[in-house]
Amino acid sequence: MTAALSTPAPARPAPRQVRWLLRLHRPALCAWAVLVAGLAGALLWLWGPLTDAAATAWHDYDATCGRGRPCRYDQDAILRYKDVYQYTTMALLLLPFLAAAWAGAALTGREVETGTARLAWTQGVTPLRWLAARLTVPALLVAAGTALLGMLHHAAWSAGRGRVPTAKSWDDVPTFYTGGPLIAGLALAGLLIGALVGLLVGRSLVALCVSALSTAVLWIGVHTALPHLWPVATSVSGRRGFPSYSGIKVAEGIVTEGGAHRPVPTCTVDLSPQCQALNDRRGTVGFYIDYHPYSHRWPLQLASTGVLLALAVLLALAALRLLHHRTTTGGTRPGREGAAA
Repeated sequence: MTAALSTPAPARPAPRQVRWLLRLHRPALCAWAVLVAGLAGALLWLWGPLTDAAATAWHDYDATCGRGRPCRYDQDAILRYKDVYQYTTMALLLLPFLAAAWAGAALTGREVETGTARLAWTQGVTPLRWLAARLTVPALLVAAGTALLGMLHHAAWSAGRGRVPTAKSWDDVPTFYTGGPLIAGLALAGLLIGALVGLLVGRSLVALCVSALSTAVLWIGVHTALPHLWPVATSVSGRRGFPSYSGIKVAEGIVTEGGAHRPVPTCTVDLSPQCQALNDRRGTVGFYIDYHPYSHRWPLQLASTGVLLALAVLLALAALRLLHHRTTTGGTRPGREGAAA
């Protein structure tokens, strides 16, 4: 009878865990909602009125300035567009670091450090179910919020392309990373890095710092690998010219007599007699540049996002496996409870 009555109990902790998680982290949830709403409002403002005002100001500038007449244009509109674009872009770039720092410090690190996690495990909640709730709900909120902001940023940038002369090019690094699903992939991976680090370290402050640094390392890795995730286009010229291109440059070098493309570190054009002599000895007949044009923008965005999502899945599995190992084999547990033990 006792076994029959106690069997259904573990089936209901998931909804309770979600409610408890939302109640426990209500300040962070409210701050995230305010941050997403504020940035979304700023991007909508940038997308519509600010871009229109800046485009009109530039039109007035071209029509009146430099023709012997006083310049009459709205300089404030141009500067306002520039400032709002810059501030919103920088804010979006910080979101993966915020997600990682919060996850490491508060989502898992603090609960392991204070023993709250182990207390929950003694009240009918399995460790894996406890962690699954802490990974799923924040991941959905972070992914949804950053994906929305990434799409709005791309829309705001597209509205100024060709209309505002000072608008950033598509291959500008901050513009590329914040204008699409890539920023959502980075934020999600950062969140799961923080959750895993919090379990590993078990100290909220240390986990905060390590999570932020790990996210920076991830960003460097993504930036290094990104140009190689999609086939490149190639521009070739003769010895007298220079390959023309527009976009992300991946590699450059010389074209040999046999038609091979050979990357070289120096003298990729005949700018000096020394380079001319060196290219003569190399058997150079032309120069080439491998690059990504604008048409590769979305393939690069989607390919890099896919890599980050796969990494996020691996991080989640690693966190689950780590917690399972510690709670079933009696492994060393970080935090105050481990010290007490």
